[in-house]
Amino acid sequence: YTRAFLADIHALNIKRAQRIIPATSAIRDQIVIIKKLFAGGYAYETPEAVYFDVSKFKNYTKLSRQRLEEKKTRARAEVIEDPAKKHPQDFALWFKRIGKFANHTMHWPSPWGDGFPGWHIECSAISSSALGQPFDIHTGGVDHISVHHTNEIAQSEGAFKKPLARFWMHGEFLLVADSKMAKSAETFFTLQELEKKGFDPLSYRYLILTTHYRSRINFTWESLAGAQQSLDRLRGFIHTLLAAPRRQEKKEKQNALKKYKKEFEDALANDLDTPRALSVFWSVMHAYNTNADLCNPLTLLKLAYSFDTVLGLGLADIKKAVLPANIKKLAARRELCRQERKWKEADEIRLKIEKVGFRVRDSKSGPILEKM
Repeated sequence: YTRAFLADIHALNIKRAQRIIPATSAIRDQIVIIKKLFAGGYAYETPEAVYFDVSKFKNYTKLSRQRLEEKKTRARAEVIEDPAKKHPQDFALWFKRIGKFANHTMHWPSPWGDGFPGWHIECSAISSSALGQPFDIHTGGVDHISVHHTNEIAQSEGAFKKPLARFWMHGEFLLVADSKMAKSAETFFTLQELEKKGFDPLSYRYLILTTHYRSRINFTWESLAGAQQSLDRLRGFIHTLLAAPRRQEKKEKQNALKKYKKEFEDALANDLDTPRALSVFWSVMHAYNTNADLCNPLTLLKLAYSFDTVLGLGLADIKKAVLPANIKKLAARRELCRQERKWKEADEIRLKIEKVGFRVRDSKSGPILEKM
């Protein structure tokens, strides 16, 4: 599973974390936190498990804003029915190897007997040991708000007496056919299945960027195809800039791009508004396609690369196309035909160029050739 996960994040151009910490390597840290919770009066033991007493933690539901009596109990099917629990909402910190879990495969010794951690304590242990507390941004899905993140806050703040994180960012659901992904409904797709259908994994990344992270996104093959086309156009734009002749430019033209840079940064600063940030990128492309003298292509290329340090669409990996000598000759001949107003012959030459995989685009500074 780890290898598959790492392969997928590589394909999606997601930066790998500096440290990847398995929960099983942090058992000692988890036990330390549980001991702290006992010392603070938040934990209690039954014959079957160790629990967090939610009645002892003030503002337990501050993240979800639920009333305690509305809070979902038995959020996982594996939760045991323990008659010794003080409150239905109390959650497990440590399970003992008895009853339903007598033959549990993974288990470790602890002060409360041989067993294994609950489903929330590992996050508190790993984040506190690797990042300290509080750390800046905690992310996760919206489905984690009411149970997992609520319990994580209670554990971490109960143990260390300080906030867990400064900001919380919760992503909405990815839907397929307006419903949650489900294998039974044949609406569960892997990245490998997308690739088998001929889609670039980065087209899926582009699709996700088109919707704000706090809004649901409905996956369809049509929307993915549209994202692939848009990504191809952005790549074509980079090819155009790479192929365009370099020239000196006046300072005022360099300054003209500063407004786009500011708009892009403002979009990201506004709750990571990636759809707006993408629209700024498209505005830049439209401005250049409308007026190729907007600025030096090299300056514009640097701006596009700076945008892509956030968007992560791999634009900086695009290399300048090597143009065969015969293609250059055809382009020069076509340009001569255009100057002599031989439009039919110029169009025929353009089609010849396209048949061998190159595109010619006319600009005020001359024809621009790019690989299709």
